[in-house]
Amino acid sequence: MSRLVDGFGRVHTDLRISVTDRCNLRCTYCMPAEVVFRPREELLSFEEIGRVTKVAAAEGIRTIRLTGGEPLLRRDLALLVRMLVAVPGIAEVSLTTNGLLLVEQAAALADAGLARLNVSLDAVGEPAFERITRRTGLDRVLAGLAAARRAGFAALRVNAVSIRGLTEGEIVVLAEFCRREDLHLRFIEFMPLDADQAWRETSVLSGAEVRSILERELGRLEPLPVTDRGQPAVDWRWVDGGGLVGFIDAVTSPFCDRCDRLRLTADGQFRNCLFSTTEWDARSLLRGGGDDAEIAALLRACVGAKRAAHGIGSPAFERPTRAMYQIGG
Repeated sequence: MSRLVDGFGRVHTDLRISVTDRCNLRCTYCMPAEVVFRPREELLSFEEIGRVTKVAAAEGIRTIRLTGGEPLLRRDLALLVRMLVAVPGIAEVSLTTNGLLLVEQAAALADAGLARLNVSLDAVGEPAFERITRRTGLDRVLAGLAAARRAGFAALRVNAVSIRGLTEGEIVVLAEFCRREDLHLRFIEFMPLDADQAWRETSVLSGAEVRSILERELGRLEPLPVTDRGQPAVDWRWVDGGGLVGFIDAVTSPFCDRCDRLRLTADGQFRNCLFSTTEWDARSLLRGGGDDAEIAALLRACVGAKRAAHGIGSPAFERPTRAMYQIGG
C-alpha cells in the first residue's frame, strides 16, 4: 500500500478540496469586503476533482473534506459527493460550510453519502454575526443546522474563530447555544490568512483565554486524551456532563508535528500547508495531457517539500500571498 510520508515521518491521509473561492459572506478573518473571484473556467471540474481524488486515494489518502469559499455555492455539489464517496480507498467525505444554504441542500448531501458536516458560526447574536460576516443571515444558518439534524447528520460540529476585540462577547452565549443543541463547538485561533492583512499577534484570542472565560462563567472543563493524531482540535469535556468543546490553537500551540493534511485549491493547485508559499500545479497536468503517474509524482513532490512547522511568530515566517477563501478552509 502506498503512503504519502514527508521528510519528518508524517503520514498524510487527509485531502482538503476547495470547490470554489466564491462565498455569500465576507467574514473579516477570511475575505475582503469587496472581491473579484476567479473565472469559472479556471476552477477544476467535478471530473477533474474526481480524477485527482482517485490518484490521491491510490497514494494513501483516505478522507476528503470539501471546502471553499462556500462549497454549497457550487452547483450540484451532491453529485460530486456521490462521485467521491465511490472512489476506492476513500473512507469518508465530509464538508465545511457556513450553513446559509443547508436548508435547501442538507437532505441531498446526506443521500449522496456525505459523512459529516462542520458549520462555521462565530456568533449567535445578529449584531455580532453581522459585524463578523459583513452580511445578514444568522436565521438561515440556524435553520440550516436544524435541517442538517433532520437529514441525519448526528455529529454536527460548529467552528468559531476567536478574535480579540471582536468575539469575546459571543464566547459564552455560543457555548450555551451549542450545549442546548448538542453541537460539538470548536474555537479556532485567528490565523494570518485574512485578505485585509489585519492580523497581528495581539489580535489572537488564545484557546487558553477562551477556556478560562468558559470555566469562569459556565463551569469546569477537563481535557480528553488525543486519540486521533491527525485531529487538530484538543477536546475538553464539561464536568457536569454538558457535552464537548474543542480548541484548535493553531497559533499558540501548533499541531504541525501531527499534521496529516494536504490541500487542493479550487483552481487546481496542491498545497502542503495553509501557510505554504509554494504550490504544485495539478491543473496544468490535468488539462495538458498529463497521466495519472505524473499527478501522483506531483503529489509526492508536494508532500516531500513540507516543512516541519508553519513558523508563525518566528523571524523566518512568511505570510502566504493567498487568503483563506482562496486556499480552502
